[in-house]
Amino acid sequence: PATNKAHPRVLKLDKAGNWVPATDPLHFDKPKIAGVGPGSGFGPVIAEASPEVTIGLIPAAVGGTPLSRWVKGGDLYERAVKLAKENQKKGVIKGAIWHQGEGDSSKPELYNSYQKRLAGMIADLRTDLGEPEMPFVMGELGEFFTREGAPTVNQALHGITKEVPATAVASSKGLPAKSDQVHFNADSEREFGKRYAAQMLKLQKQASEK
Repeated sequence: PATNKAHPRVLKLDKAGNWVPATDPLHFDKPKIAGVGPGSGFGPVIAEASPEVTIGLIPAAVGGTPLSRWVKGGDLYERAVKLAKENQKKGVIKGAIWHQGEGDSSKPELYNSYQKRLAGMIADLRTDLGEPEMPFVMGELGEFFTREGAPTVNQALHGITKEVPATAVASSKGLPAKSDQVHFNADSEREFGKRYAAQMLKLQKQASEK
């Protein structure tokens, strides 16, 4: 279930473009069915690691979408960049978290090209935001997700960490699904968010030591 408890230093950008307490659901792409996402576990961990700052989460996710809409020129890429740029005037983009791939795991031409296409998207995003070393953390597809290309998508994520600097993967190991066997359940999403946060903090620490 969603929770209305918000960390006092974690805000989210709402649909109207206002910064409000980061209660669930963080996302507004499907308001009738949206529940808990990884941001619920992610934000508080990041905030506790940086007690002097307020964390702002910019929700850009749209469920059930293919990578083709997220690469440069795609509608969701352009929307996400616009949201981020508007808020760079008020703060600093410290990283991005990514969970997608289910929609690209049914056709060989999509999952076999996933690594190259996502690596290109990361490069374009960093360029367009003027953040060439922006940490980018990707989350594995759930172990319960058995579509034929799912293992290839997960392999692609790990492949990217070997070729693209300042990237990491949050493990989905042991995280159960809802009854639909497609989405993580609420407890899994919160734990997944904590795993994203651990990887993000690791990347940020590495950057600060350069």
